[in-house]
Amino acid sequence: MEPELRELGQRIQGLREACDVSRHSMAAELGVDVDTYTEWEESGADVPISAIYHMANKFGVEFTEILTGGETRLSTIQVVRAGGGKEVDRLPGYHFEDLAWRFSRKVMQPLMVTLDPSDEPAELVTHAGQEFNYVVEGSLVLSYDGREYTLDVGDSAYFDPSRPHGQRCSGSAPAKFLTFIAE
Repeated sequence: MEPELRELGQRIQGLREACDVSRHSMAAELGVDVDTYTEWEESGADVPISAIYHMANKFGVEFTEILTGGETRLSTIQVVRAGGGKEVDRLPGYHFEDLAWRFSRKVMQPLMVTLDPSDEPAELVTHAGQEFNYVVEGSLVLSYDGREYTLDVGDSAYFDPSRPHGQRCSGSAPAKFLTFIAE
């Protein structure tokens, strides 16, 4: 197991204990079984970004404080499913510590975007920085660099927005997603 993943698990455990929250209650709050949550703390592996975001809010720390450290790399696109597991394009990417620097010093205000099923697909755009999308309601299709990724509630994606990308609603209900853009 990579040391930086173990350190991620240790940071999560330390915050949970400092806030006097049990593993059982944290697992229930995140909608996972306690064995899965325990594995996240013990190994740091396959912790969904959405869970880290939730824990950061709950424990009152910066999102990037939990993610920082080591040589863990963020790929050009990394899709993280709500229940764990990753779908990664293995293109050159960015260190979490680089992303943390961008998010802590230059992040724009988070923006909640609602897309209606009747909306036309957005034109593909490019811009500088890093982008993080987290699906709050419905289902979203992220078009990225010629590929499509379907994201459901709780799924998230990190990507390099200098490549062509756009989002559209998938399904019959509106899709809402939270987006952060760090320049």
